[in-house]
Amino acid sequence: IFENLLKVKEQLGFQCSHLLSRRDIMDSLENENFELVIIESFDYCPFLITEKLRKPFVSILTTSFAILDFGLPSPLSYVPVYSSLLTDHMDFWGRVRNFVTFFTFSRRQWQVQSMFDNTIKEHFPEGSRPVLSHLLLKAELWFVNSDFAFDFARPLLPNTVYVGGLMAKPTKPVPQDLENFIAKFGDSGFVLVTMGSMVNIDNFKEVLKELNSAFAHLPQGVIWRCKHSHWPKDVNVAPNVKLMEWLPQSDLLAHPRIRLFVTHGGQNSIMEAIQHGVPLVGIPVFGDQSENMVRVEAKKIGVSVELKELKAETLALKMKQIIEDKRYKSAAVAASLIRRSHPQSPAQRLVGWIDHILQTGGAAHLKPRAFQQPWHERHLLDVLGFLLGLTLGTLWLCGKLLGAACR
Repeated sequence: IFENLLKVKEQLGFQCSHLLSRRDIMDSLENENFELVIIESFDYCPFLITEKLRKPFVSILTTSFAILDFGLPSPLSYVPVYSSLLTDHMDFWGRVRNFVTFFTFSRRQWQVQSMFDNTIKEHFPEGSRPVLSHLLLKAELWFVNSDFAFDFARPLLPNTVYVGGLMAKPTKPVPQDLENFIAKFGDSGFVLVTMGSMVNIDNFKEVLKELNSAFAHLPQGVIWRCKHSHWPKDVNVAPNVKLMEWLPQSDLLAHPRIRLFVTHGGQNSIMEAIQHGVPLVGIPVFGDQSENMVRVEAKKIGVSVELKELKAETLALKMKQIIEDKRYKSAAVAASLIRRSHPQSPAQRLVGWIDHILQTGGAAHLKPRAFQQPWHERHLLDVLGFLLGLTLGTLWLCGKLLGAACR
């Protein structure tokens, strides 16, 4: 809920003000004499810290593209605005919706950034106070936790680099107790279920009941990360379900007998599923997860089920559909091929580009002139105004001459 996000950002702004007032911390950072600072972009405080330190920085965007405007060209005809829940294939009404959503998104961006206004006024002298939207454009590089296998194709700037899959680790054999459980279901295989760690849906008894009932309809085994302490006392765990407090997600996704991944739709979980070519059923909970599942459905590697509409029968049908329709598996394998066939790994791209800007003294050569232009120049409003005035002036003059000729 957007109002809750504003409260979180307001608290981050308050904490930022406290941090910037700590001379011991700020002096220690200045004395380190960093060449470059690497920051994460959910909290705007690191942008203000680097501005105080007068140091160049690169930023990592851990969520999807659309959640933050950092200067990328975004044609509204085919680049979905965040929260529009659209794909890049928009009909007329889709483009209308995207256009209108853009203004809501811009207003909300301004509201979020305004939560740091008091911090900026308190710690930066008048006349040299930064504007957060301008600081986003100062990043030498933007590393985005995404990949062509997942996101829609869109214009990128030279200082924007995909590093989706950065967290991927070499897979290991799964523990023997899990192998024994998987073996009981033979060629039917198993389904993996994890619903993220940011929001604990284990606290929602009705959701657990519906999930458990849906899994009971499957011939596959189900390995489910769910705390035993949260399990309802009046509900018997389905006989084909194994509950675990923790599980090796990536290793299980790489297992040859996995048939389906049921997930909340978090970015890293989806990237791991794509890495291993596993189709998905997504149950978005909050944040960018619904947007992520729009992309999963558009790529034909899975389907989404709304949490508020979650019913055991519906979920069971969706899961069976994904498992039995081989087109989903084929699409997931095709996405995995795109993801794996880059000439460099995500880590190599990240390190290589950082090394490049350190050697060349920054990334000015990677940034367009638009970052220094006033907004009216960038959108050619001055040119349009001039041409409109010239046209109207010419029509007025022609009218006067015609009137004079008639007289």
